[in-house]
Amino acid sequence: MIERRKLLGLGLGVLGASAIGPMAAFAQSKFGPGADPIADLLMKQDLGNAAEGMSDNDLPQASVPAPRPTIRRVSSEPRWVKLHNVHTQEKVEAVYFEKGEYVPDAVQALDKVLRDYRTGDVAPMNPELFDIMAGLAARTETKAHFQIISGYRSPKTNAMLHARSGEVAKRSLHMDGKAIDLYLEDVSLDRLRTAALDLKQGGVGYYPVSNFVHVDVGPVRRWVGS
Repeated sequence: MIERRKLLGLGLGVLGASAIGPMAAFAQSKFGPGADPIADLLMKQDLGNAAEGMSDNDLPQASVPAPRPTIRRVSSEPRWVKLHNVHTQEKVEAVYFEKGEYVPDAVQALDKVLRDYRTGDVAPMNPELFDIMAGLAARTETKAHFQIISGYRSPKTNAMLHARSGEVAKRSLHMDGKAIDLYLEDVSLDRLRTAALDLKQGGVGYYPVSNFVHVDVGPVRRWVGS
């Protein structure tokens, strides 16, 4: 059981996940079979047209998720994050860092919400992504959950999206659990982008047409997509 103070809320199966079984729910989109309007957003990730530096397309990546790094922080202040997966409608609010270390059960719950919803594959996300989101929440003073468009992306899913469009990186940081595409309902996209750039903690891609910001734990760089 996850302690209440560490995992404040995990909502699974708003669309009936508990009834249809976990693996089926993992792959189920809220739009139902045969309808995938978010796919166009996913296919536009990691574009070129870099404003500065490199996009995700330019970075050589491994094809499988790297083991979760063990990272210790100097500060022991608790850190929390709130996520909402727009595909599965799952929500989680968790204290993921406490007493100078990441909380395993809370981190695992976040990984589950950030899984590849198409295949149901769960992979360890780099915990520094959670720190980026915590930093964004503090800078923007948001009261909302981060709306997640894409977290972990399995090799199968990435290959499918890459085959549809050359704009999708063949080996994306999403495949290594090092990138997230997100937005906030109570913060404008340009303000979210500015906050991400101010953190200087990795790559920041700005997609004003598709309405999301890409953040990753790769080299500090920026670019603009569609």
